[in-house]
Amino acid sequence: MKKVILSLLVIIGLTFCMTSCYTYTATVGEGSQTGVEVKKMNHYVVYGLAPVGVSDAKEMAGGAEDYNVTITHTFVDGLINALTFGIYTPTTTIVTK
Repeated sequence: MKKVILSLLVIIGLTFCMTSCYTYTATVGEGSQTGVEVKKMNHYVVYGLAPVGVSDAKEMAGGAEDYNVTITHTFVDGLINALTFGIYTPTTTIVTK
């Protein structure tokens, strides 16, 4: 019985260690020049398959020609996803001018 419980704990521990928050970064032009950040949430449903409201990186850059775009699944986004059982799956877009 102890071996089964220990095995389950090891499997659960490895599962948590192997999970990660995905991050995608793109550089436009020369990249960030001033370090000013603009953040907006993207809204998806059904495990991220159907977009409801997605932010526009060009609009967030406010006319800047050089900026970085980072789309990430933060801890808070993952927590919301877990609490809604994947029905609502947000991500965060960060534009650094």
